[in-house]
Amino acid sequence: MSGQLMPCSPQEISSLFLFEKLTPEQLGRLCSEGRVEQFEPGPVYTEGEPATCFYVMVEGTVVLYRRVGGDDVEVTRTSQPGVYSGAMQAYIGDRVRQVYNNSMRVTEPTRFFVLPADTFAAIMQEWFPMAVHLLEGLFFGSKSTQRAIGQRERLLALGSLSAGLTHELNNPAAAAVRATATLRERVGKMRHKLAVIAQGSYSPEVMANLIDIQERTAERVAKAPTLSPLEASDREDTVTDWLDDHDIQDGWRIAPTFVQAGLDVDWLDQIAAAVDEEILPNAIGWLNYTVETELLMDEINDSTTRISHLVDAAKQYSQLDRAPFQNADVHELLDSTLLMLGGKIGPRIEVVKDYDRTLPRIPAYPAELNQVWTNLIDNAVSAINSVGGEGTLTVRTAMEHDMLLVEFRDTGPGVPKEIRGRIFDPFFTTKPVGEGTGLGLDISWRIVVNKHHGTLQVESEPGDTRFQVLLPLTAPADETSEEPV
Repeated sequence: MSGQLMPCSPQEISSLFLFEKLTPEQLGRLCSEGRVEQFEPGPVYTEGEPATCFYVMVEGTVVLYRRVGGDDVEVTRTSQPGVYSGAMQAYIGDRVRQVYNNSMRVTEPTRFFVLPADTFAAIMQEWFPMAVHLLEGLFFGSKSTQRAIGQRERLLALGSLSAGLTHELNNPAAAAVRATATLRERVGKMRHKLAVIAQGSYSPEVMANLIDIQERTAERVAKAPTLSPLEASDREDTVTDWLDDHDIQDGWRIAPTFVQAGLDVDWLDQIAAAVDEEILPNAIGWLNYTVETELLMDEINDSTTRISHLVDAAKQYSQLDRAPFQNADVHELLDSTLLMLGGKIGPRIEVVKDYDRTLPRIPAYPAELNQVWTNLIDNAVSAINSVGGEGTLTVRTAMEHDMLLVEFRDTGPGVPKEIRGRIFDPFFTTKPVGEGTGLGLDISWRIVVNKHHGTLQVESEPGDTRFQVLLPLTAPADETSEEPV
């Protein structure tokens, strides 16, 4: 947007603090190569447009703001003469993408001293060569520092997750090893019991009948119902009585296995009717080993499936085999993060998933969103642990206007009102020394706002704290490369 050209007075611009030490010759060059413009209330330039000018306010009121999601968020409002904005990195040249990093508007007729970006760059290089080198070092150094801090936070999170994942993997792996050893023993006993049966003078029909009963028993195990403790106890008593009545030794030991497998007295009556009385004890013993092997194989299957799910979750979480930028399902990312953090969350915190599964996939950097989820879940768990360790973590997804909402709600003590405005500041933390870097929320904010053009906000009162991430459904037209966070 262009304003009305006004006379440029070297004396006037020398009153601006940027230019107060310049010589008359330098002030004359500024006036000859720059210009003074007056803008009526409204926009001056827009975020993301090519940065063509460097603006220094002479008089008036200026507002700087940034686009966050679908909203304009005011960053600065001032009437201080001499404030500047615009093509501030022009002296770096093509090494940095030269676009306006914010938007500027004025709320009353406002005059600016305006320098074209290439003139500003040339004057900087010519008049302040050492300052330019210092500024370049600060600019690129800060980017490197941001990357290093972000990488360290990712490594800290990965270390914590690795410990949790190791714990989570140990349980099913140990269960599978135990079940395999027990299975080997039971199969050996089953072979022995079969040899005892085979040594009897049983007809082929009787043997075939036993084999048929074994097959049908195995099928019944696969369909075993889940019983309450009281139902299981009552059924065990009934089965024990039946086994005792039929002179089966150690009926009290066999009964829990049969009940777990879904076998009841009606089924046992069918077995008793199908075999001769003298073979019944051996047949029951043989079927007991059959049931035990089926249950053990189920346990091994459950354990190895759990391990497989954990490995898949680790791959999903790390995104090692995925493109950095892709269309992602936030529910897959949330589930993998919750699974990876299961050990840290612990059994005393109830996790509620309130997902809207109809939500579309969104363009995102999934590995970095997983880092955001990790930070927000970790904070929620810490908050709940600070008030006794029992509570609820609710993860909700929904459409909020034209944005996708991911909300993390905890029943912790809440964020005090006096620090709510500081929690996203770098190095600010309420955790004890050694337990927090104060960078988790800062990096989360950078990932959500700078990288995904979304918004991250908090609503809090005691017992109900909600961190809300709002993400756009479409990628910006100029999304071509990763922006450092």
